[in-house]
This record gives sequence, C-alpha cells and structure tokens, in this order.
Amino acid sequence: MAKTIFNSSEKSNFILNMTEEKYSSIASKALAVMCFAVSVFAIPAECIESVGFPIVSGGLAVAGVICLILALIAVMKKFVSKSMLIPVCAFGAMLLWGVISLVNSYDTMISFYGFDGRGEGLLAIIFYFGFFLTGLTIKNKKAISTLLNSIVAVGVLNAVWGLLQVFVPAMPSSYSYVIVAGQINSASGLAQSPVFLAMMLTMALTASVTGFVSAKSKTAKIIYLCCSCLFSFTMICTYTLVGVVGLAVASLSAVACVFITKASKANIAGIAGVILPAVLAVVLVNVGVIGDSGSFKLHDGPLFWTDSYQRLSSSGIYNSEALDITSTSDVYYYLNERTVDIIKDYPLAGTGPENLVYPQLYKSMVIYENTGTFDKVYNEYLYTAGTRGIPSLIALLAVIVSLIIISAKKLKENSKTPQLVSAFLLLVAGTIIFFISCSNIAFSPIFWAVAGASCASLSEKSSAENKKKR
Repeated sequence: MAKTIFNSSEKSNFILNMTEEKYSSIASKALAVMCFAVSVFAIPAECIESVGFPIVSGGLAVAGVICLILALIAVMKKFVSKSMLIPVCAFGAMLLWGVISLVNSYDTMISFYGFDGRGEGLLAIIFYFGFFLTGLTIKNKKAISTLLNSIVAVGVLNAVWGLLQVFVPAMPSSYSYVIVAGQINSASGLAQSPVFLAMMLTMALTASVTGFVSAKSKTAKIIYLCCSCLFSFTMICTYTLVGVVGLAVASLSAVACVFITKASKANIAGIAGVILPAVLAVVLVNVGVIGDSGSFKLHDGPLFWTDSYQRLSSSGIYNSEALDITSTSDVYYYLNERTVDIIKDYPLAGTGPENLVYPQLYKSMVIYENTGTFDKVYNEYLYTAGTRGIPSLIALLAVIVSLIIISAKKLKENSKTPQLVSAFLLLVAGTIIFFISCSNIAFSPIFWAVAGASCASLSEKSSAENKKKR
C-alpha cells in the first residue's frame, strides 16, 4: 500500500513513494537539461550585446536549483550509498572551506556570485555539488546513457556554433581577430572561450568515441563517428593546447574502451579515422581557408588575454616584458609561477573564489589598468589552492582520487558495463584536462555530473540484465 502523510492523496506524496527506478528516470532528464542550460542561455548573450553575461549564469542557476532539489530527495530517500561517504564528505568539506575563503576574500559579492562573465563563485560550486549528487544517485544503465548522449548532443550544438564562427564572417564572435595572433577565426561556441569549448568537446568526444566502440547498431555507430569527426575538427579550430591534448586523451580513451569492454579490435580503425578531420583543419589553416595566419600554431596566450582583458575586463593586458605571449610554454609557466607565489601568500583561505586577480593589483583598483595581471590560471589544482586555499585543494584531490578508485571498482562489480566504462573514462579525461585548464560553467557541470554517474550503484534489475547478457 502506498504511503501517505496526514491522509492526503497518493499523488500528493509522489516523493514519499518514489522508487529508485522512477527517481533515476527523473534525475537523468534533469541532468540532460543541465547539459544544455548554460549553452542555451548563452545564445542571447552571443547574439545581442545589450543582453549581458548574467543571463548565462542564469542557465546554471536554473539547472542547479533543479538538481539540488533532486539531490535533497536522494538524501531523504537514502539513495546515496555508504560507499560514497568519502567523496561526498570531501566535497562537503570543500564547500565548507569555501565559506571560510569567502569570508576572508577581497570581494565577498564576487566570491559568492562570481565575476560577471565567469559566474564561478561559491554559489556555482554549491550547484556542482547538486549535479554530482544527482549523477551519483541514478540507478540504471538507461539513465547513464541519457546523460552520455546529452553530453554528445550539447557538444554538437557547440561545435556547429563554433564552426559558424570559423567560416561565417557575420557570425558574432569575440575571437575572430585576436591580439598578437591576428585574424584566426577561433571557435568558442557557446562556451564563452575557445579554451572552455575545447574542454567541453573533450568530454563530448570521449563520450562519442566510447559510444562508437560499444554501440551495437550500425546506425548508432555512424552517428557517433560523425559526431566525433565534427568534434575533432572543431577542437583544432580553437588553437588551444587543451584542444590538442583533449583529442589525444579522447582517442586513447576509446582504445582503452575497446580493451576494457573486449570489443572488436576493428573499432580502432574507426577511432583512427577521427584524427583525419583534425589534420584537415590544420591543412585549411595553412592554406588560408581558415583565417589569414598562414600556418597553424597554438594561441593560448593571446586567447587568454583576449578573453579576460578585451572581453571581460577581468584582468589587465599581458606584460610583453615579462613573457613571450606567443610561446605557449612561456605563458603557462608565467601563470603557474605567479599563482604559486599567491598560494604562498594565502595558503589557508586563498584569495577568495574568483578573486585571484586582486592580490596582483598594483596601480589602481580598476582591474584592467593593471598590466600583466590575470584572473585565471589554467591549472584547476593551482587555481583551487590559490582562490580557496590549500585545504580546498586537498579536499578536491580527495574527491577526485576516491571517485576514480570507486568507479574502477564499480566496473569490476558490474562486469564492465559499457555505460560505466564511458563514464569512468570521461572522469579520467576531465581529471587530466584540469592540469592545463580551469573550472568554468560550460564544462564543470558536465564533469561533476558524469563523475557522480561513474560511481552509480546499478539497481539489482540492471545488474541482473547485464549478467544475463554476459
């Protein structure tokens, strides 16, 4: 008999009577909405200058509130298994220390809401916790597949938008002409930055190539392969280190998927084919079809400062005397070295979420007047330590390491279920990419949702079905 409270109707107590299967269905749809929320809300901001950046953060807020409600339901219904105690508690500790960091920050409003155009204050991290818990508590393979396919779909949306920026002169873009680099027509999609687009497409490409490996239908294989080719071409058109490394990581993930799932080795030939569109993109740049740079090279430095100085005024312009902005290695070394110095000065509480630029100001409190400053270091681990303190970095590492260990165990327990294999490989891919990039509202919701899903405890029904097929 269905449970009710105070003799109310059964329909009004749907949460009380919600089964794990029903919850998984609702949660997977909510995570699908989450995948698209930021990108869809970014469309008006990309097309109409007067709209402004806050609307993009509005997409994160809508999805975040929905998933926080679902996370609360999961906790109430005890859908969170005890095996997840370490990563859940570590994420909670990261949030609590974030509050301490906020209280000790330069600007508490920015620390909470995030810088206009970035939107990654403490509130965003709270939403990430909701996405993580929601992903963690889905209970069947179909729900995980819904999330993975949504990641591929939002990747298609962003890649198509990015290619329009590359080939259509009238398409709105902040990265057609880039300081120092010139007319390169770099793709940023709906992710606000070519770096962030490359990060998102790394996840989408990993999902599509592993989906190609495990797909049974020829139609599904063709769709996944076409999506993969689209992603690899667009990633090269970002001119970023993340784009190149992400392509390599996704390709290696697909090969790993072949061996883990014991799929046909013939799939490797299809995976190799994904590299061809990337080569084509390089050729088109070299012959002048894309941009007028004359030859393909990475433009991380110019793109970093075009984003922060020219687009958002969240930093000063680069200091040409302190670094060679055309040298990718020099740029990363400069950012990392200066961030380490900031960490030494603020080891416990950090500068405050999204406050990394403030201890660098030396000329005035008007940020863009301070040459050589930056608001992002493109290494999430250093960025976490710099903005929220070393204790937050320890908590972040505890979350990620424990997730990788638990996810690997889940693969063994569930006979290497293809959906869990894909989710595990996306978790590893995102963890690697964080070494050369940083958290952002286009990528992180996807990363934390799939990180949770990689550790999902499949229901007995799903496990039984998998054993039967075996």
